[in-house]
Amino acid sequence: MPHDHHHKASSNLKLVFFLNLGFTILEFIGGYYVNSVAIISDAVHDLGDSLSLGTSWYLQHKSQQQADKRYSFGYRRFSLMGAMINSLVLVLGSAYVIYEAIMRILHPESSDAQGMILFALVGVAVNGFAAWKLSKGKSMNERVISWHLIEDVLGWAVVLVVAVILYFYDNLYLDPALSLVITLYILYNVFKRLRETSFLFLQGVPADVDLELIKTKILALAQVDSLHHTHLWSQDGEHHVFSSHVRVTGVSSLTELAEIKQKIIYILQGYAFEHITLEMETLDKDCSVAETELQKITE
Repeated sequence: MPHDHHHKASSNLKLVFFLNLGFTILEFIGGYYVNSVAIISDAVHDLGDSLSLGTSWYLQHKSQQQADKRYSFGYRRFSLMGAMINSLVLVLGSAYVIYEAIMRILHPESSDAQGMILFALVGVAVNGFAAWKLSKGKSMNERVISWHLIEDVLGWAVVLVVAVILYFYDNLYLDPALSLVITLYILYNVFKRLRETSFLFLQGVPADVDLELIKTKILALAQVDSLHHTHLWSQDGEHHVFSSHVRVTGVSSLTELAEIKQKIIYILQGYAFEHITLEMETLDKDCSVAETELQKITE
């Protein structure tokens, strides 16, 4: 099932990439034809999106590769890296849109309202379809890209509204003013996603797992004395890794040790852990990691 999800994610990114690239070319031609700086500016922005989507498609495909001698955990974190790249590209693209909007306030220009209405309708349809295709994506990469597409849908919706108004009433300041509002809203959400992605990239504990609760459950087991060197991090926002050294007491055989380990694994099976590493230790076993951690606690 996870393989099917990742294959679907890669296929969705491939479709959205070609849709976006084809529409970007159409935007350049159409923007020149209707003499619309807004459409040409959006074409430049969409060109950046196309490059970003192409990168995401490649990285999402790369993330499906199995573990090898170079990457023992596999390539899932390539997807997370793609999410970070896309967030940064979206920030830069939004900064460009803000710059263009300010310049259009300072130097207003008129354009063909009828042509803008036509391209806005196509823009809403194309980007809306692309956003819908990725709206149910579970990976961080898909979620970040969906904000690219939502930005484009909202942007074209603004162009449509402004074009209709301009058709009846010539107000050259409405378009850049609304563009600023939409772009600032998108940036707010992008920074939230970028913070979340950066946190996971730096191996922070994923928000959907309570590490302290897991420790409490394990320590509640009979014969479990203590835990140390316990770590929890996520590969891509979906698939997590857990490792811990477990000290046990009153164990007289390997069979008992295996039973305790199986109980711990049973507890961990309730979470999205793809890799679980448990180091079982008895009280008389010397563990330099444990001694180091205890020393830190007492200092």
